[in-house]
Amino acid sequence: MDAKQDVVHVFLVTFPAQGHVNPLLRLAKLLASKGNILVTFSASKSIGKKMKKAGAAVSGDPTPVGNCGGMIRFEFFDDGCSEDNDDERNDLDTFLPKLEAYGKTELTGIISRHAQNGRPVSCLINNPFVPWVSDLAEELNIPCAMLWVQSCACFSSYYHYENSLVPFPSEQQPDIDVQLPKMPLLKSDEIPSFLHPSTPYPFLKRAVLGQFKNLSKNFCVLMETFEELEGDLIKYMSQICPIRAVGPLFKNPLLETSSNISGDLIKADDCLEWLDSKPPSSVVYISFGSVVSLSQEQVTEMAYGVLNSGVSFLWVMRTGATSTGESGKLPEGFLEEAGERGMVVHWSPQAQVLTHPAVSCFVTHCGWNSTMEALSSGVPVMAFPHWGDQVTDAKYIVDEWKFGIRMCRGEADHRVIGRDEVEECLREATCGVKATEMKKNAMKWKNAAEAAVAKDGTSDRNIQEFVDEVRKMSSN
Repeated sequence: MDAKQDVVHVFLVTFPAQGHVNPLLRLAKLLASKGNILVTFSASKSIGKKMKKAGAAVSGDPTPVGNCGGMIRFEFFDDGCSEDNDDERNDLDTFLPKLEAYGKTELTGIISRHAQNGRPVSCLINNPFVPWVSDLAEELNIPCAMLWVQSCACFSSYYHYENSLVPFPSEQQPDIDVQLPKMPLLKSDEIPSFLHPSTPYPFLKRAVLGQFKNLSKNFCVLMETFEELEGDLIKYMSQICPIRAVGPLFKNPLLETSSNISGDLIKADDCLEWLDSKPPSSVVYISFGSVVSLSQEQVTEMAYGVLNSGVSFLWVMRTGATSTGESGKLPEGFLEEAGERGMVVHWSPQAQVLTHPAVSCFVTHCGWNSTMEALSSGVPVMAFPHWGDQVTDAKYIVDEWKFGIRMCRGEADHRVIGRDEVEECLREATCGVKATEMKKNAMKWKNAAEAAVAKDGTSDRNIQEFVDEVRKMSSN
């Protein structure tokens, strides 16, 4: 690298959850690949420990990314919880204030040390649920940007809610529809569920809306979406705050040279060899992400629906509790009955699984990372949303982008989806007219996603403009 003072130093701070770590780390690698930029990726120590255990290279020393002289390094901070106490961290109501208090103090010291060592931070970037990073940037007089890791549709929903610009469901009117500019009409169970008065997660609502209270503190909002997907809405919301769509980040060709720097917090099981043994478009991939927990009754019904459908499947069954509880277990004898046509793993290399020719469709909770990965890989979806942005994503997947079918409407539905419904959905998504139409639309979005991140594509130009802007601010 050039002399320290000539290097642009971008410092990224992530919320400590799998769905936030992955896209922010992809952005970190992408920024470093743009040349002569030092990127520090920062998270709580508990996240650093999980990344190391999963086999990621997370050195505090700068590691080269790409061929243009950019570097990435990692720095982890104390979050105020005892080292291995994940129960404490899963209680988000008490953990979020503690993370803010410790994080602000720790990061102030870390950033100060970098300045003393001739590597001052040129720009801070955070993702949702840690809005206090914007406050810290303001206090330290450092330019700040945010990576929004959900859709522009969800961004618009939160913005219009926070600023009371349109009516949303309330205690008095819990079932009203919501009409937002440049968006389809959303039923009361299709808005991001944290905004519904019945949400059991008010602390997450406070955390995400905190980002919108701080919106004016960001000189730019980078978005994990692309203009071809949400163009009209991005254009409309860009009149309110400067937005640059830079996704889909996992699809970016510049990232292929740094695959050993991974954001997985759980070591993936080897399932690619098993997929290699299966015919093209024959396997249904089932995964509900890193947080969603299904009841025992729902897991049982899902399992028998899968068995009765006769499809081959790769199912990710997480172990251990999350902030939403612990998932049910597969019924006794399930794997024996499935035999060669089924494989169950604790975690999978999802980006590789979705691009595997054996995979025909994806049963997903519709988190935004999974949605973008499926869409960008040309894989049709069976939507099984639970809460948060997932219900809004499912609405778009099924009704707007038309590369999926709906299995359920989310936890507000208050019902177990029975085995017969599961079986019927699986058949519909894997064979017949509907399956053909979904695959055609999925491939259309795959091509559009690849064009966006290719050289001089819309997302590629947006990330380059952002880098140029940071360089300019740094030199001033």
